[in-house]
Amino acid sequence: MDIEQQTTKTNTPWLGVGAVFAAIAASACCVGPLLLLSLGIGGAWMSTLTSMEAVRPFFIIVTLLFIWGGFMKLYLNKDDCKASAVCATNPVIQKQRQIFWIGSCVILVLLAFPWYAPYFL
Repeated sequence: MDIEQQTTKTNTPWLGVGAVFAAIAASACCVGPLLLLSLGIGGAWMSTLTSMEAVRPFFIIVTLLFIWGGFMKLYLNKDDCKASAVCATNPVIQKQRQIFWIGSCVILVLLAFPWYAPYFL
């Protein structure tokens, strides 16, 4: 139990959370209006929601930096876990990598949404 608590304290979940928030912010100009339309809320005022388009490149860069930070932590930094720690076991590492790649794919789909959204509308 102590080992589990120690490994939880050394984790940095802010990399994944930050990447998700940055991806949502980067696609807010397009996902927001689509979400409102799906809820039945519409009108001419929705065209003003594209004001986030100007800061979209910044959020894309921030998102990719968070994804890169998560990749570095999972694949390149082996010093975070001691050999006897729970996080060093093979099933735990595999599960972390699976979650990372699934999350990264979802984030990249969100980032690319403005480019493929016109095909759905």
